[in-house]
Amino acid sequence: MKWRASRFLLAAAAVLAGMATAATVHPGQAGLHVPPPDRRGEEQTYLTFPEWFLVFSPAEYADWLQQHPPTRFPFFAHVGQFWSAYGHVVAATRGRYPFNGEYHTMICVIGASTTVEYTIKGVYDTLVGRLSQLGLPANATPEDRLAAGVERDYVDFIRVEPWYKFDFVTPLRRLWGGTPWWGPHALRKWERRYALSSEWLTKAAYGWLLGMATHEAYAVPKDTTLAVVRNLPADLPADVRQLAHRGDEYLLALPRYQGFGDAATALSARGTAFEEIAGNRGTILVSVLAPRDAPPPGYTRVLFTQPVLTKPGQQREVLQVPVDKLGALLDRYANTPGAIEHVFDY
Repeated sequence: MKWRASRFLLAAAAVLAGMATAATVHPGQAGLHVPPPDRRGEEQTYLTFPEWFLVFSPAEYADWLQQHPPTRFPFFAHVGQFWSAYGHVVAATRGRYPFNGEYHTMICVIGASTTVEYTIKGVYDTLVGRLSQLGLPANATPEDRLAAGVERDYVDFIRVEPWYKFDFVTPLRRLWGGTPWWGPHALRKWERRYALSSEWLTKAAYGWLLGMATHEAYAVPKDTTLAVVRNLPADLPADVRQLAHRGDEYLLALPRYQGFGDAATALSARGTAFEEIAGNRGTILVSVLAPRDAPPPGYTRVLFTQPVLTKPGQQREVLQVPVDKLGALLDRYANTPGAIEHVFDY
């Protein structure tokens, strides 16, 4: 991962080393394969879900803030969803793969950090935030509107970068320098100033420390995922590169993380079929947002489902998909914007 988990990763949690790219063929095996330095264990498609949940949750919060006050967001239920999902991941990987102690340690660290953050927010907004919000519509003050915009910017940022690189100082300057000090709903204004200043100052300081520790301790992870495909289109997506080919098989470099799903969807729409991703020809995890009564494709297995707590009737289906069926799944949802939430590219 680009260490989506490094949002709350302490120096004790491990980051995989950067890897080199080169085409190779396994001894005694015909055909093209992802070279050993670019392979990642299949268990990582499962282990990366808890990390990405900490993108999905802030994204849900950012959507909620557009029309609702933060005081009604289900912080405690999201904590429960994180740990429940981790339990499913443990059950799915136990005994099937070697135990990845470093990754599990990292998940526990980010989970504990999120639990503390969401508990503080939930308790504060229940006891204090609701009082200042009493009788007011959502986003009644400039401070509320600023917070909603910053949360959206934050989510867009952490889809591609570690959270600790986000600039929390600029919103603080806008809060105190670009927002009127006085105006309607003064109690709510000053309560929000206190709450947002406390949050952003803490995250700015913690992020700076974490960034220093990560820079000193770990190599920069690679930002590509290599895949072996068939049916290469004449017009490759702009962020996809061909590295090698043998017969009708092609070795491609796709962007990693959020960009992998976008690139894979574009390739699938052009008729490309996946055979191997990051050295894996077995299972890849995909999360789909769908109505609760929508059955998943028969070639998938449901690892677990979660209700989208702020969108009644919608659920997150976490599907185990054969690598060679990934294109079929992406094509199935191609005409439903937002249905494919994430492809967990190891």
